Amino acid sequence: MSTRPGGPAVVLVGRPNVGKSTLFNRITNTRRAIVAPVAGTTRDAVGAPAEWQNRRFTLMDTGGLFGATTDPLHELVIEQGLRALKAASVIVLLVDGREGVVPGDREIAKRVRKLNVPVLLAVNKTDDKRGQARVAEFHVLGFEPVIEIAAEHGDGVADLLDEVMKRLPAGSAPEPAQDETAFAIVGRPNVGKSSLVNRLLREERVLVSDTPGTTRDTVDVVFQWQKKPFRIVDTAGMRRPGRVAAAGQVESVSVVLAKRAMARADVAVIVVDATEGAGDREAAIAGEAEESGCAIVIAVNKWDLVKGRGQDFVKAFDDKLRFQLKFLEYAPIVHISALTGDRTARLLEVIDRVATARRHRVSTSEVNKFLEAATSAHAPVSKTRREVRILYGSQTSIEPPEFVLFTNVATELHFSYERYLMNQLRKTFGFEGSPIRLTIRRRARKEPKRR
Repeated sequence: MSTRPGGPAVVLVGRPNVGKSTLFNRITNTRRAIVAPVAGTTRDAVGAPAEWQNRRFTLMDTGGLFGATTDPLHELVIEQGLRALKAASVIVLLVDGREGVVPGDREIAKRVRKLNVPVLLAVNKTDDKRGQARVAEFHVLGFEPVIEIAAEHGDGVADLLDEVMKRLPAGSAPEPAQDETAFAIVGRPNVGKSSLVNRLLREERVLVSDTPGTTRDTVDVVFQWQKKPFRIVDTAGMRRPGRVAAAGQVESVSVVLAKRAMARADVAVIVVDATEGAGDREAAIAGEAEESGCAIVIAVNKWDLVKGRGQDFVKAFDDKLRFQLKFLEYAPIVHISALTGDRTARLLEVIDRVATARRHRVSTSEVNKFLEAATSAHAPVSKTRREVRILYGSQTSIEPPEFVLFTNVATELHFSYERYLMNQLRKTFGFEGSPIRLTIRRRARKEPKRR
């Protein structure tokens, strides 16, 4: 397994709250990095593809380094930032023009100067007189040129990118990306999502801590497994709404980003703690994943803590899990240990399999043969108990698979009959792990011929 580079890396570095995440979002044209007026908001090194002057590169947003912060995980943040810097082709040192030079800026400048990597100094927040008046102070840091920008409004960002392009290594544009299988790792806090990311990538890519809510940003990494490209998304732990509100603005935004991650993923891996099992929150997260149309895999993590209790325990655990997540009877369960790596390769196999099943398309003739057999074995039942016949149908889309069924009367099928059809579709055509959408329509009446 290997992490596949997304082109040369341009790394943003600076003290907490100087505007790195705002600049990151501006350059990548995304809202991937969280922006909030709280020092230490960004913890992980967040990466996204970017392009300028027809050249592609990966932009990295690091956690704030060395400045004042109350974040209990700040030492880990520093370690993450320094690891990203060592892989940089170009470093952009961002400073706050309104505050002038502070000791934290000097410390970071000293560190990056030792890396023997091209460094650009960008003075942010120069869109007012206070910021402009202090630009000259930053020449003391010893980097040229000093570029004035206002990341929030985009002023000077084009000039900054022009200078970045001059310093990128020649011929370093990445190859066009192959089709990737994107999977989002979701679950409530502290079930081992970040540990699982690091295990799958075989590197300390995201912060791991016993502190609930450690991960805030979504972190996308592309890697190769069995010569197939995957994109892994580690998401912030999704807590109960009341707890999110109590945790403040940053975690509220994290939940939004987690839902966005599932919306752009092919597969959602719902991580469950083997020592605690599933609860209402897992069911709510699973419902959000199903609503997004992802294929779904249930990964029971920390299995090393319960392993060896026998097949009766395994069956009882899985039966209880199926009961707690009863609407996900189609989702495969994989018992894993992110700590030991046990069955994590098996997890990737299942992710690949359900992603493939989600893309399967059934011909119209096969759909109608299926409908004939299914309705003969079990006659349709309508929601209004009117006599209904399914006349024909077809698959209208994939990812997730959607089918339109045409009936003789304007009515809805009973939910139990829809479930029967979905189960039979999976039994006949696969669709393992994928939600199936059914749309019921009345066949259009033919207009009488005019004489």
